[in-house]
Amino acid sequence: MSETLFEKIINREIPADIIYEDDLSIVIKDIQPQAPTHLLIIPKKVIPKLSDSSIEDQEVLGHLMLVAGKVAEQLNLDNTFRIVINNGAKAGQVSFTCIYIFYQVGL
Repeated sequence: MSETLFEKIINREIPADIIYEDDLSIVIKDIQPQAPTHLLIIPKKVIPKLSDSSIEDQEVLGHLMLVAGKVAEQLNLDNTFRIVINNGAKAGQVSFTCIYIFYQVGL
């Protein structure tokens, strides 16, 4: 199976504006932002869809939520941001599971 776009970003095969990275995740700026701050929190473990996750994914999925808070704090988002997880193509999912953070004044 060929690598996904996110795997290529994680493996540094294609460039991305990386905001944060640790052993379990990477956070990048969206290349087509829908808000002044539009980030993708991507797990380094491939999880095709949230509905495909299992108990073994619990740690990494919880970690992604903690990363969202940490990055929001680092970017001074005033504890006001929206988190979105798309599940499946009809919901707008384009690659494997990731978490979107959106922030704009007045959100």
